This record gives sequence, C-alpha cells and structure tokens, in this order.
Amino acid sequence: MNQPREPILNVPPVVVAMLLVLGFVHAAREWLLPDGTDRMLVWTLAFVPARFDSGALTEGILPGGRGAELWSFFTYALLHADWMHLGFNAVWLLAFASPVARRFRTPRFLLFFAATIAGGALAYLLVHAGSLAPMIGASAGISGMMGAAARFAFEPGGSLDLWRRDRENADRVPAAPLLVALRNPRVFTFVAVWFGLNLLFGLGSVSFLTGENQSVAWEAHVGGFLAGLLLFSMFDPVQPAPVVDDERDWN
Repeated sequence: MNQPREPILNVPPVVVAMLLVLGFVHAAREWLLPDGTDRMLVWTLAFVPARFDSGALTEGILPGGRGAELWSFFTYALLHADWMHLGFNAVWLLAFASPVARRFRTPRFLLFFAATIAGGALAYLLVHAGSLAPMIGASAGISGMMGAAARFAFEPGGSLDLWRRDRENADRVPAAPLLVALRNPRVFTFVAVWFGLNLLFGLGSVSFLTGENQSVAWEAHVGGFLAGLLLFSMFDPVQPAPVVDDERDWN
C-alpha cells in the first residue's frame, strides 16, 4: 500500500520554481553573460542605497534610472555572489519557505515573500543611506520566512511541536497573536537565538558560514525577519487561535 509522503519532504511547487529561477539566473551570469554585461546586470538589479540620495550624484551613472528605484527593492534577491552563497540560501529557503508556502498557498505566499524582501531593502537603506555598495541575495526573504514560521510552527500540533503533531495539518494550525506567541519560551528562544546569530554576522564573526567574500547584510536580515514576524497576521488565511486568558500551557 502506498504511503503518503511526509509534508516536510513535499516541497511546494512555488518553492521549487523559486529555486529554479535563482539557479537559472546565477547559471546565466556565470556561464553565458560576458563580464561587462554581468556587471551592468548587477548594477541594474542590485539594491544600491545611493540611488535614493540626491547628494550622491548617481543620476546617469547607475543603470536603470528611476525605474530601478522601484524594482531594485525586489530584484536584488535574484542575484547571488557565488554558488556557495546561492546554495546556502537554497537550503534555508527549502527549510522555512516550504511550510509558509503550504500554509499561504501560491499567490499569497509570493506577495508575502515580496513584502519581506522589500522590508529587508528598507532596513538596509535606513542604515546605509547614500552608500554605493550594492546589496544582493535572497537572505532577507528567507529571514522573513523564518519570522513567519515562528508564528505557527511552535504552536501545539505545529511543525516543530514534536510531541503533539498531526502531520497532515502541521502547517495549518491556528497561530496565536504576536504578543501571546512571544510568551511561548520556544518562540522567544528561537527569536533570541536568531537575533544573536545576526549580531555575530554584523560583527563579522560567522560570515564564513555563508561563503560570501563580502560583508553580510545583516540589516536586511533583520528587516526581513521583522517584516515576516509583524506582517504574518495580515496574510495568514488560517483563523487565529482564540485566547481565553493570559495563561497558556507551553509545556
């Protein structure tokens, strides 16, 4: 008798498609585009804070013009520094985007992913206003998926509730309101460890893990994570869990 596949191994088609697009873009850059064309593409699609600084004198210098001021909030996520950077992001994308995609379904998931990518770009802009250093990579969106997953995966019956798990509906459990969820010790620990690791990224202590030869845009990670954590309820199609009182059993 055929056994149904475990949900954790059943990668949603939209996540597979995202991985294929990211892989195709990087392969085209590596193997098909001349160096000059690749540099032009990077400067056109990457997020460059100097585009938004009238005193930076980038008018006519950076390709893309006014249009890039809009699309670069999203297109920077299509580019990666090298195959290791892409592979590192792909692993985390599989792990955290899959449960969110199963919960949200494709259209809602894509809009949510775009919102977290834009949130990461906005955070990077606020910290690096006027900088000519281009930011690339899908890490902000992946961080957003981590923030979103934290809202429901630790709930009773959720993906990370190993003791009381309905595998068929693990990604569809009702989520608690944010302030209630943060009182869950597992959620709080996850969020605290996540911010601690990104503090180390900011200090340059663990950048070797990503395979990047440049500094890690930890500010974009934080922006994406906060966007995922805070915007989750706006996109969540599952009826939220009722809160009877302020005391919940997190054991």
